[in-house]
Amino acid sequence: MDEVCNCEQEATTQTTKVLFSFGIIADIQYADLDDGYDFLGIRRRYYKQSLHHLQSAIEYWNGIETRLEFVLQLGDIIDGFNAQHNMSERALEKVMKEFKKLRTPVHHIWGNHELYNFNRDYLTKSELNTKYLQDQTLHGNSIRDQNTTGDADAELYYAYQFSPMAKFRFILLDAYDLSILGRDKSTKKYEDSLHLLREKNPNENLNSPIDLVEPRFVQFNGGFSQDQLNWVNDVLMYSDKNQERVVIVGHLHDGGYCQDSHGIHHLTLEGIIETPPESNAFGTIYVCNDRMILKGRGRVPDRVMHYRDSTALM
Repeated sequence: MDEVCNCEQEATTQTTKVLFSFGIIADIQYADLDDGYDFLGIRRRYYKQSLHHLQSAIEYWNGIETRLEFVLQLGDIIDGFNAQHNMSERALEKVMKEFKKLRTPVHHIWGNHELYNFNRDYLTKSELNTKYLQDQTLHGNSIRDQNTTGDADAELYYAYQFSPMAKFRFILLDAYDLSILGRDKSTKKYEDSLHLLREKNPNENLNSPIDLVEPRFVQFNGGFSQDQLNWVNDVLMYSDKNQERVVIVGHLHDGGYCQDSHGIHHLTLEGIIETPPESNAFGTIYVCNDRMILKGRGRVPDRVMHYRDSTALM
């Protein structure tokens, strides 16, 4: 397709070539409901249309001449309103039926809307648990197991890593590891999360950021446990030792981009749910030996993200 050709043209220097590519899509939030608005009543949300946008993305990815290595589904696959209408399982089945048409593996991340619809036990047993795609070889390289607490049910987090090719590693995070969403009220993580929320957010509605000094402390957000941070640190140390380039993937609302003072790129994707029928919002990332090239569709802009060191992988 033209996009692949154009991407190859951008990667024509002696040290630059496309090694593999993958798709990214976020905040589908499908529900068989009429259009609505976000929590603040400002942004329009296209619940039914989101499924059509997903279908268009899958059709596009399946039509790319050079097969994608994988697709990242960045969370909020169905909307929380499904739970209020007892439609959660039906909505998930419809969306997963579309994903099954993809000719490449899909890695699923859990956002707050997954946890509005299902508890963690359900999600762990569902098709949204793609941890079976993780790189199993790291278990033999002193990467600690998640269950370091010795707890009976362990209150495990949903995070894993995989390597699509040598010298590249992707880490998928559980951004709701510390949260009152999806956790049983008897668990320590639920109790600790609720205590922190009430300490930082005096509002009666814990989803409200009104007058908060730290507006991130709302119920629809989450955080990382020390166990998960320790695990991430172990994976990063392994990657550093083996000179791997690392992509860390999590769940965050809204689209945006910045490159920090350390040369690390931070990218979030515009959501499908707030995309009008005449547009779309997904992307394809072409991974080169000296940069990543994002080719966006609809509301997602193109970007070129050079690696922070000047040494290309040969």
